[in-house]
Amino acid sequence: MDNIRVSIVEDIIEIREGMRFIVNQTPDLTCLSTYGSAEEALTGLMHDVPDLCIMDIALPGSTGIDCIRKLKAADSPIQFVVFTIYENSDQVFEALAAGASGYLLKDTPPDRIITALRDLYAGGSPMSASIARKVVSSFQRPGAAATPLSTREQEILTLLAKGFLYKEIAQQLGIATGTVRQHIHHIYDKLHVQNRTEAINKFFGGPGSSGAQGL
Repeated sequence: MDNIRVSIVEDIIEIREGMRFIVNQTPDLTCLSTYGSAEEALTGLMHDVPDLCIMDIALPGSTGIDCIRKLKAADSPIQFVVFTIYENSDQVFEALAAGASGYLLKDTPPDRIITALRDLYAGGSPMSASIARKVVSSFQRPGAAATPLSTREQEILTLLAKGFLYKEIAQQLGIATGTVRQHIHHIYDKLHVQNRTEAINKFFGGPGSSGAQGL
């Protein structure tokens, strides 16, 4: 059996070291590296490339999802499995849209984690049972349309389509203008577009708002 190289991105040292122990105790797995933040991981994983990466979402600074998205945009061959406490649908689909191939909750037993890593290496998409149910349910809802955008990103794009400026969107949603800009950048990345008009046309399938102003 191949020796599978695994990297771990987790800010809580006890969890990080626990995962390292589990991986290194498994004959066909080797922990290549560990990182405590997305920024460290982004730099390290570019140069010391594992086969698989276990990625937490809630990290100090940038999120694990941001890290996956940037590495995938750079054509990284790493296969990612998210390892998190979050199981809401927005987080799940945002992670999968960013390029994750698996999604495990942190209450997953060690033997299931090992099985999931082997499945991931073999080309599978391992998920905790409750996450898999959410994914299946999303396609079974009548009229449900698959979208890579989170609920907040859809809200922001809807306001953009109505002609709202960044600062007006920020006031409407009770968030900072800089946060609006970050969300819009993510929207453009996910929809593979360059500007607001293209984003509105692609997402809503119609012409841009006549009240839209250049960004």
